[in-house]
Amino acid sequence: MRVRGHVKSMNRNNVGNMSGMITLRELAERIGAQLDGGDGSESVRGIAPLESAQPGDVTFLTTKKYATMARATSASAVICSQELTGLPKSGTAALRCKNPDLARAKAIEIFFPARKYAAGIHATAVVDASAKIGKNAHVGPYVIVGANVSIGDDCVLLAHVVIYDGVTIGNRFFAHAHAVVRENCVIGDDVELQNGVVLGADGFGFAKDNESGRWHKIRQTGQVVIGNNVEIHANSCVDRASMQQTRIDDGARIDNLVHIGHGSTVGENSLLCAQVGLAGSTEIGKNVVLAGQVGVAGHCRVGDGVQVVAQSGIPGDVEDGRIVSGSPIMDFKVWKRAVAVFPRLPEIARALRLSGKEEEKP
Repeated sequence: MRVRGHVKSMNRNNVGNMSGMITLRELAERIGAQLDGGDGSESVRGIAPLESAQPGDVTFLTTKKYATMARATSASAVICSQELTGLPKSGTAALRCKNPDLARAKAIEIFFPARKYAAGIHATAVVDASAKIGKNAHVGPYVIVGANVSIGDDCVLLAHVVIYDGVTIGNRFFAHAHAVVRENCVIGDDVELQNGVVLGADGFGFAKDNESGRWHKIRQTGQVVIGNNVEIHANSCVDRASMQQTRIDDGARIDNLVHIGHGSTVGENSLLCAQVGLAGSTEIGKNVVLAGQVGVAGHCRVGDGVQVVAQSGIPGDVEDGRIVSGSPIMDFKVWKRAVAVFPRLPEIARALRLSGKEEEKP
């Protein structure tokens, strides 16, 4: 094993915690907001929801639905949009910005910085002699790194992470406990795997032996390729292709319990929410949102910018930019009208039957 800039000792890790006080003026600058009202030199200590925020806290309003609560909040400042007027109450500062949700995310990072992990390799880790690990690596207890693995700088592999042979990983890789990366996968920079993620398990491929009636396994010889700045959440699986690649492109976000079938592609900056399932050879375009429990049949394309409502079933191609729902899917506006009618179908059917009987009378 060759480790560049390796620190052999394993020190106690620093625990992520609140970073201390910050003035409202500095906070506004760091989150890209305009300070409106209040005293810019006032210090704040943290961020809290509208209903529980106290003096010294910053709170946030990301939807007009809670504007009344924002006017009554005890917080020292409210992150809100530039368009909202008449709030917060007198004496409470407004941090106005174009994207309050993004500003809130940045504020959370300021008050609760990410935990830092000391460089070093735990005594119980097993790292093959041929593996190459970059500078400032943190390799935790019972981690296994296989032969001919290459990992870039500033990686964090927490307890029981397993990296199979032949894997290539970029810089700033972060794998939480029990994540598994199978053989020959390729991973870019700034990728994070939450607990229990499995990359590169065999795709579900079998051929029926008609004589014996048994299923014969089709060897999955491809690989999984993950782009840059991708995050995959707990217990999700990305299967290796039978041939060629299963690919997750730059900026994609994969939620918990998502299954990406073999040979599928997920485009840039697409969002797959919990329990989404993609059958094999599915192509998901760029900037797509698949809400929870959406299922997509294999060998079809979901175009760029498509939004699919939760629990929908996609049996075939979907054109760019559509918003769809239902199983099978239909235009979202049509689906809403259909759902409104659905509870009345027995009544409508009865009326039609009675109408038919009236017409049959001589």
